[in-house]
Order: sequence, then structure tokens, then C-alpha cells
Amino acid sequence: MRLKIGFILRSLLIVGTFIGLIVFWSSRTPKSSDEKPFAEVEERLANNPLPNVNDNALEKFNPVVPWPHVEGVEVDLESIRQKNDGKKGPPHPPQAGADNQQEIMQKQYVNFKPQKHIYPDPVLRSGVLGNFELKEPEPQGVSGGPGEGAKPFVLGPEYKDAIQASVREFGFNMVVSEMISLDRTISDLRHEECKFWHYDENLLTSSIVIVFHNEGWSTLMRTVHSVIKRTPRRYLAEIVLIDDFSNKVHLKEKLEEYIKQWNGLVKLFRNERREGLIQARSIGAKKAVLGQVLIYLDAHCEVGPNWYAPLVAPITKDRTICTVPLIDYIDGNDYTIEPQQGGDEDGFARGAWDWSLLWKRVPLSSKEKAKRNHRTEPYRSPAMAGGLFAIERDFFFELGLYDPGLQIWGGENFEISFKIWQCGGQLLFVPCSRVGHIYRLKGWQGNPPPAHVGSSPTLKNYVRVVEVWWDEYKDYFYASRPEAKALAYGDISELKRFREEHNCKSFNWFMEEIAYDIPAHYPLPAKNVEWGEIRGFESNYCIDSMGHTNGGFVEMGPCHRMGGNQLFRINEANQLMQYDQCLKSGPDESKVMISHCNLKEFTEWQYFKDLHRFTHTPTRKCLDRSEVLHQVFVSDCDTNKSTQKWEMNNILSM
Repeated sequence: MRLKIGFILRSLLIVGTFIGLIVFWSSRTPKSSDEKPFAEVEERLANNPLPNVNDNALEKFNPVVPWPHVEGVEVDLESIRQKNDGKKGPPHPPQAGADNQQEIMQKQYVNFKPQKHIYPDPVLRSGVLGNFELKEPEPQGVSGGPGEGAKPFVLGPEYKDAIQASVREFGFNMVVSEMISLDRTISDLRHEECKFWHYDENLLTSSIVIVFHNEGWSTLMRTVHSVIKRTPRRYLAEIVLIDDFSNKVHLKEKLEEYIKQWNGLVKLFRNERREGLIQARSIGAKKAVLGQVLIYLDAHCEVGPNWYAPLVAPITKDRTICTVPLIDYIDGNDYTIEPQQGGDEDGFARGAWDWSLLWKRVPLSSKEKAKRNHRTEPYRSPAMAGGLFAIERDFFFELGLYDPGLQIWGGENFEISFKIWQCGGQLLFVPCSRVGHIYRLKGWQGNPPPAHVGSSPTLKNYVRVVEVWWDEYKDYFYASRPEAKALAYGDISELKRFREEHNCKSFNWFMEEIAYDIPAHYPLPAKNVEWGEIRGFESNYCIDSMGHTNGGFVEMGPCHRMGGNQLFRINEANQLMQYDQCLKSGPDESKVMISHCNLKEFTEWQYFKDLHRFTHTPTRKCLDRSEVLHQVFVSDCDTNKSTQKWEMNNILSM
């Protein structure tokens, strides 16, 4: 009996306690009608602030709106607060400076996306064939056929006229090309060490982008065939062909039908007007949506053995790296392939420029070699040639693609190179990834720019690049290209804003840290004394380099007022120059030649403007000419000789 009474009492105690807690809790819960449910707490805090706690610390106790996980997207904080507050109740009043909120948010989110893909470094295992290397020899396109193994294929004299016609139209010997298999084998020009690199198979996928305009059939298709033949299928997301308004019949229905054999792997998009190579590549980036990496190839290439893994591995590890394969030379006459000339003892070179922005290559420096553990590792380069490179797709878009103000061709390689380096990325040349490229032959008639593009598009491109990226170094460009000083180059305010918002580094930093070796090969130019065309006094003939470089004789030609081969400058170092070339007396100390020079070479000219005379100080002779023979030479000075009188007239590009 006592057990039952005790159990009942304990039960009543527990129930009573529970009811008491419910009543107490309900008394502390704010009613829906309360305007400030925590007013009592706030009042108590106001009257009795926490000891030794400042106002900033008190803010930590305020409710915090969770920050959304958004990358590279503008975020409107006010709309997020309203959403968290619910639909009821008035919105928060705008805070001070709300008018600038959009600008602030944009600046907060201009940083590049973080690296998410985890990828180990490639491993070199001497004597152990790399995991991406072929275990068996690649089958020939046509057994023993023309051009197999990149052996020379030469036709007889009966094909001479047809060959010359094809060179004029396409820039290559298309007669020979059409006889060579689209699936031909080529020679392996890689260093032996390349065959023993092992790459983790978790590589990014790629879209191959190829822009063409009136390209020859077999050179274009051989590019496509080589990519499909030598790229592991699991990584090849698509090949995107961008037709930049071609009018050749073979690039119409024939092409559309031909690529159907790949069941959608090869896609074709056609521009509605001629955009030029630069903007067509930006269009290609937008059309290529399947691959994680964009690989750009010219329309007349052949990729080499195991070209893919070495090229994409650095990007897979670091998304802000852009890679460039070593580019080999395909002879446009006989289709042999050989390494480019120049570079160091291994043939390795870094991309460079002279101060007129002409593309150059310089040997790999000892400083860069010291950074490597193995000779075939990728190495840093200040610039790329521009035709062949790989870049993560999202990163390319974050960089803004190419400057939309660049037209047709020229300068885009420098723009993307400077943008990558100065804004936090890297540009690497990859020795174990090699791609052959056909260079246009002399006699090609070219593809003239469309009517909607003004004059001097390439020079305007150069000006846009130096005005955006070169800072005070742009003065050296204008010293080399004085005719560009007054050139109208369009609006660059958005590009400069991009630099500012991304905290891109100065060009001086770039020259000191990355391009430190270029001035040793291409010294900063001296200040100009005079520049322009060198016209015979009271004559219509001007000195013309005729396109000769490094050893050719200059000549007299009709003045055309277009600059180019008739534009010269004489600087404070007493050099008479055109771009990075100097005029000098020839072997017989008579005819005048043009030759590559540095700041200390061929400092041998003086211009006396009032006397209309150029003197050659080593020989104490004067610059002379024969308009009949079109020759330029030095001869004994004679004040009565009209052919020794000259005038130097400025030419401004339009």
C-alpha cells in the first residue's frame, strides 16, 4: 500500500513540475502583437552595458544573414535581407552608400574562382614508358604513301603552274597536300625524356577550337584528323569549327556532309560576316560549351604524338595557367616537319617582342632553367605567338576573352599574354607537347580585311595593347612606331577598369619578374631625333627596305606616304632604323644595307636637317642615290650634288 502511495506522489510531482515549466516558458514567449519582442533585453543592455566591451564587439551579438556561396556573381545584400525577413513587415531602410552597392559588390567578386580540381604532379620514371604513350606504332594513313612519316614529297616540273596558283590562293602547295593522306604519320620531334612522363588520368576535358577563312580543304581536314587520331577520346569533348565568312565552294555543303561521319563530335558554326581571327576566336569560346579547357589551333596544323596530356596537365592542377605547345615548322612546299630554328641547345625558346611589337623568340635563360628539376618540364614565357594555346574555359571568360576592340589579326597574342601575367595567371611553354604548323609561303595573295574594318587594324591593335598594359613603357613603343602616336584607337575605359578591379600588376613588375631577359636581346630604344619617310629632296622617290631584313639592300621606290617599308627614324644614338633594323654600309662600303642591331651597333649616321644631308661618320661620306637604278649608297660628299639632298617627312597613320 505504501509503495502505491509513494508512486502516486512521485508521479504528481513530475507532472506538476512539467506543467509549471510550460506556464513559465509561455510567459516569456513574445506575442505576435509585440513590436519589439526583445525590447526588455535591449533596454537592459542599454542601461547596463557589458563591461570592457566596445560597440564593435556588441555587433557580434546581432543576427547575421548567412553569406551565400556564389562565385563570380554580383550579390544584392538588401534583397537577401528582405528574403530572410520574410514577406511580412516593412523592408529594411537603405543603408548609407546604398547607391554604390552594385559597384562595391562587383569589386568584391572580381577575383577568379578558386582551384577545386585536385591533381598530382606528373612523375618522370626513367626507362618506364609513360602511361599515355602508344604501346604500338601508329598506323600509317596510306602504307608507304606520299608524305608518310613527314618525308618530303616533291612533284615534277609539269605541276609548276598548278602549284604556283595554289600558293597564290591558299599560301601553301595545295597540289602536294591533296595527295597526302589526311591520316598520315609524322615524325616524333620530342626529346627522349618526354616518353617517360606519367600523368594522372584525371585530366580535364577539352573543346578544340579552329577558326578558318577560305582555308584549303586538305590542310584544314588534316588538322581535324590529327586531333581525332592523337587525342584520347575520353578527353576530347568536341571540335568546334568557326567559319569566318568563307566563300570557297569546298567549305560549304561538302564540309557539312564530311563532318557528319563523326556523329556530332565535330561542329560547324558560320559567322554572318567576316569578324577576323581575333573576334572569331572569342565567338568560338562561346560556342564551345562541352569541354573544361579550350584549345585553340590554327586551321593548318598537325598535332604530334601524346600532345594532349602534357598540355592539359598544368591547367588541371592550376586553372590560372595557360599552356602553349612547342610549335614545329611544317614546310608548305613538301610537308616535311622540323623544329623551329633558334632557342637554346635543346631548341627551347621564350616568346618575346621588340619594342615595335614584332614577335620574337629568345633562348631559354639560365634563370628559367634553374627552376626545373628536369629539362622537359614546362617553363615560363613572357608571351605566346598566339595561334596555338590551351586555357581553362571559365578562366578565359573571367579574363574577358580578347579585347573586343581588337580587329582581324595581330596584337591579340600580346594582349592575352600580358593580361594573364599581370592579373595573376601564368603562361607556360610545354616541351613535351608539340604541334606542327604550316607557315604561309611567299607569293600568297592574302585575305584582305573586310570593308567595315578601317585602315591599319594591326597597328591600332598594338596601340590598344600598349595603352592598356604597358604603363610608362608605352613611350618605347611610340619611339619605335612614331607614326602610331596620333592613331585613333577607340575606347579602352572598360579594359582599364578591368585592370583596376582585378588589381593587376604594373608592366614594370612584369618586366622585372617575368620578361627580365628581353632588353638584353632587344634593348629599350633611344629617343628619336627625326622620323618619317626619307624622300629625295624635290623628288617623288623614297628609301624603301623592300621588306628585306638582316642583310638585304635598301632601294629607291616611289613614295607612297603609307609608312611601312618606307618609314625610318634616326635616334639619339645616331642609328638610322626601321623597327629593330639598322641601316649600314655594305661589304663594299658603298651600297646601304639593313640589318638587325642593338643599341651599340651601327651608330654611324648624322642628319643635318637644314643642309638636307645624311652623313656616314665612319667613312665621312654622304648618303646618295640613283633613282634610275633604284640604288641607295654612300659617296664622297658634294654640296652641288642634288642626289645627296634628302628630307625626312613625318607620316601619321590613319
